[in-house]
Amino acid sequence: MKSVNILSICGSGTVTSSMVAAKLKDRLSEHGYQVSATEAKPTEALNLAQSKRFDIIAHTSPLPKGDYGIPCVNAFACITGMGEDKFFEDFLKALQSIGK
Repeated sequence: MKSVNILSICGSGTVTSSMVAAKLKDRLSEHGYQVSATEAKPTEALNLAQSKRFDIIAHTSPLPKGDYGIPCVNAFACITGMGEDKFFEDFLKALQSIGK
């Protein structure tokens, strides 16, 4: 099983980011991933990403400008349900791009 550490970002750092993290855990487990997720606010994202503890970011709110050093995938489709399959497809491609 492959492990991945996800930083899940939403406006408040709680509700939506937790929902996105749960959906990613479910969907990625079907592809052989063991997922660890941390939820945070956009204002915390850059420092957390630069800590080197995370492999990828899933965000539903805009991220502040900066060099995150890891892939950032817009997860807004998880809120609406529209385009959710494309989001998961893009997320898997982003993981593959970093050798995960």
